[in-house]
Amino acid sequence: MKITDILKKPEMSLSFEVFPPKKETSYESVKEATERIAALGPSFMSVTYGAGGGTSAYTLAIGKNIKDRYGVPLLAHLTCISSTKEKVREQIKAIQDAGIENVMALRGDIPEELKDADRTGWDYHYAIDLIRELKESCPEICIGAACYPEVHPESRNQAEDILHLKEKTEAGASFLTTQMVFDNSLFFTFLYKLREAGVTVPVIPGIMPITNSNQVERAIRLSGAFMPRRFRTIVDRFGEDPAAMKQAGIIYATDQIIDLYANGITNVHVYSMNKPDVAAGILKNLSDILGKSL
Repeated sequence: MKITDILKKPEMSLSFEVFPPKKETSYESVKEATERIAALGPSFMSVTYGAGGGTSAYTLAIGKNIKDRYGVPLLAHLTCISSTKEKVREQIKAIQDAGIENVMALRGDIPEELKDADRTGWDYHYAIDLIRELKESCPEICIGAACYPEVHPESRNQAEDILHLKEKTEAGASFLTTQMVFDNSLFFTFLYKLREAGVTVPVIPGIMPITNSNQVERAIRLSGAFMPRRFRTIVDRFGEDPAAMKQAGIIYATDQIIDLYANGITNVHVYSMNKPDVAAGILKNLSDILGKSL
């Protein structure tokens, strides 16, 4: 099933992101964790793609298993930076051969060893290059793109950022998923600005449950996300107690999701960090809202 068809439904739903193993030795444990999340019955699941394509085979293996065994619609991430057209086309074919209908088209992080390299001869420079490739070579694929409610770290300002997002949707991206958001007001302001700029595709907010105090600084570093004082107070109070911090993080994320639903957002994407117990905890809190009993 295509993500756009899921997003057209009026019912509220929840989706989860998982990531593939970095090493073959951890494949089985990651596979088990993703299966436990898939067994919860999310509206769809996304599987990330390793930097430089290092875990691309695992992305497909994990994703195909979720789709085939549990019937969960799958969104496969695909990055293009430093890749050749030949490599990207091989990956697109592998995705299609796996029966996956949805691709999250991303630029990806530039490998450390290539940050100072001459990029003039590269086949892809931005995510929009990959979106165009996908739209031209396999128009039947449903294409998603990422967005930053608090401005992409490489953009000069939000107006420029939104202009690039509009170009992505005009090139073929049919929905957007945000980086992690910890303050819903920032998401709603961003959504308003997108609509004012003429970006009409669905925008799915991304929520990351912080269940460990060590995740806070890492989350800020990776996404540049604003951490509300309210949440920092929770970390200050419960961060030294793992069980309490986990419960508080699940409740905080649940509260965000309920607020999004109450304000008309029908699908929320949760960055699960491959933690089935956290995913189950959130769904349990939302059981009557979503009509799912665990």
